[in-house]
Amino acid sequence: MITFYNHLHAQHQGKLEMFRGELVPCFEVPARADHVLAELQRRGLGTVQHPHAFDDSALATVHSPRYLQFLEAAWADWVALDPANAARDALPSVWPIRTLRSDIVPDNFAARMGLFSYDTGTPLTAGTWVAARAGAHCALSAAQQLVQGDRAAFALSRPPGHHAGADFFGGYCFLNNAALAAQNLRDAGMRKVAVLDVDYHHGNGTQAIFYDRPDVFFASLHGDPRTEYPFYLGHADETGAGAGLGCNLNIPLPRGTGFAAWMEALEHSLRSIAAFGAEALVVSLGMDTFAGDPISGFTLQSEDYLRVGERLAAAGLPTVLVFEGGYAVAEVGVNAVNVLEGFAG
Repeated sequence: MITFYNHLHAQHQGKLEMFRGELVPCFEVPARADHVLAELQRRGLGTVQHPHAFDDSALATVHSPRYLQFLEAAWADWVALDPANAARDALPSVWPIRTLRSDIVPDNFAARMGLFSYDTGTPLTAGTWVAARAGAHCALSAAQQLVQGDRAAFALSRPPGHHAGADFFGGYCFLNNAALAAQNLRDAGMRKVAVLDVDYHHGNGTQAIFYDRPDVFFASLHGDPRTEYPFYLGHADETGAGAGLGCNLNIPLPRGTGFAAWMEALEHSLRSIAAFGAEALVVSLGMDTFAGDPISGFTLQSEDYLRVGERLAAAGLPTVLVFEGGYAVAEVGVNAVNVLEGFAG
């Protein structure tokens, strides 16, 4: 299995995020991807290479032009406000909530930040655009490997992507790598594609992007949004809209869920994907289902991820695996590569 590694990911390195009412050091750190890369190399599992280059029009297959324009210019705009801003990250502070307008892009930078974001936990840094763009290229490169006939490919990147919507960032995510991979597969001629999100946190951005479409099935097993981030999406009654009705499956699970119950949810998801008739699978591979994760609540163990990889492979579909969350930094490399080894085995 080829791994496309985002060699520019460390250019995005937030200093602080707002977590449970206080500013704390960021949980989403460069060491996450570094540990996965080191474990891949230690086991000699496949080849690792830089992603191919893509025109920014590829990003516009999923994201809105005005959002991409904002992301590309945001850091320069932030520093232009005050040269001292170069030493501190940008965090949003105001949002166009219900009854307020979102159709006009404000001149004020803080207002623009709020227009295109939904939380205070996702700092924008000097290298955010460079890192996120290269990460998107990893996902697109992995999708192209499937188009060329490969059984599977892995996009190893950060920042993650599944919380990013067509025109907003949040949840540490700026560009939706899984959605970009799925759309690339569709554009390459695959009639139906499925996205399976196994991150602890619901992939609200991916769901929103494909919610009214009949050609991309989205399935997610995640912490119950009544108590878990991102809170406002991911309930079981969200089954799609319009032409996409029936093409969205959410399986919210309670905090404390163990491997047996989690695997039942995975089996349900994969049966639904098979019934949909997907020709390819994109997996949002979040490792924050691990028992030791500091901001999550499931109890999977490292050895369980070997079984996860085996079951994903048994689905028999060409598969793109996209690295998402996982904040038990010391263990994330072993856990992620266990999935890949189980898949390859």
